[in-house]
Amino acid sequence: MVSNMNFPAPIAVLGFLAGVAGTFLSALGILVLLFLRKTKPTRFVGGVVAAGALIYFGLLFTFSLGSKDVVLAPGQEKYFCEIDCHLAYSVLASREERQSGARLVHVTLRTRFDETTISPSRPKDAPLTPNPRQVRLIDSEGRAFVPDAVTGVPLSKDLIPAQSYETELIFRVPPDASQLHLSITDPSWEGRFLIGDEQSLGHKKTYLAVPGGQPSNSSAI
Repeated sequence: MVSNMNFPAPIAVLGFLAGVAGTFLSALGILVLLFLRKTKPTRFVGGVVAAGALIYFGLLFTFSLGSKDVVLAPGQEKYFCEIDCHLAYSVLASREERQSGARLVHVTLRTRFDETTISPSRPKDAPLTPNPRQVRLIDSEGRAFVPDAVTGVPLSKDLIPAQSYETELIFRVPPDASQLHLSITDPSWEGRFLIGDEQSLGHKKTYLAVPGGQPSNSSAI
């Protein structure tokens, strides 16, 4: 399984929540100790917070530095792990056309709820709502293009286990854009502070390759 994480997602989420809660409680404790003019305990608590932050961010940067860019072949799936790794995305097909002199790239993206990732106790008809997704088309020079239009099923549509749907993303790209690959990420802010998340500071990404297509003379999408 290739996912948006290179660290166990449940541990990353629990570590993040514990870090946030610990920092908040420690800050509250420091305020109380300062009010009581307890200098030594204040320094001790501050030292514990600093040590915890050093360990946490040390792990975050270690896993970021140990990551690498990966481009999955068409049809290969990229899983998204929030806590459980239920949703998988893959590029099924692509085609190109010319419209009023512009180069349009149509990418068919499949979203699938992998039923093998759920526990036996989870109801088979319980829906899952995907987190927000940010989609960009990247070329060999690192230029990023946002979708010009989206058709088919929205990426925010609920799924139940074993269900999948297809979304067509249409990008307007320059004529010289080559080696196109799709970037699909979770733009939520907390991902930047989760150990092993591809959105974390300095972390490399997993992309989906877009197969090349021949431009057509069609004037309609």
